[in-house]
Amino acid sequence: MEVEKKTFAKFNRFVIQEHHATHLHWDFRLELDGVLKSWAIPKEPGKIQGKKYLAIQVEDHDVSYIDFEGEIEEGHYGAGQVYVWDNGTFDLIERSENKVIFTVHGKRLNGDFCLVRFLKAGEKQWLFFKKKGK
Repeated sequence: MEVEKKTFAKFNRFVIQEHHATHLHWDFRLELDGVLKSWAIPKEPGKIQGKKYLAIQVEDHDVSYIDFEGEIEEGHYGAGQVYVWDNGTFDLIERSENKVIFTVHGKRLNGDFCLVRFLKAGEKQWLFFKKKGK
């Protein structure tokens, strides 16, 4: 497996949307490969270094969705209210099939974060956390 390191364009966008659907969760989205790579995080993402949050990978979204706030109507997938909780840019540091490391420059979150696939829990299960030291 090949790991890419520090060969990425800087200042890609990210957004975290607070999503009041059947269950409150936060949709974490990174602008990569011309789409928004997306994960649903059941608990509010925190700033505590090393604290791990479950992140469930969901379908990619169109980049135009990055600024979405509003109501998803009943009867549609994800019905409920959506608010932008945080947004900004990120620098991609490392990316492989099972890991994404990046530096976030947001209004609420800042620093080095990591998404690591949690294979024991399932293919779509990841862990999201702020790396220690930054």
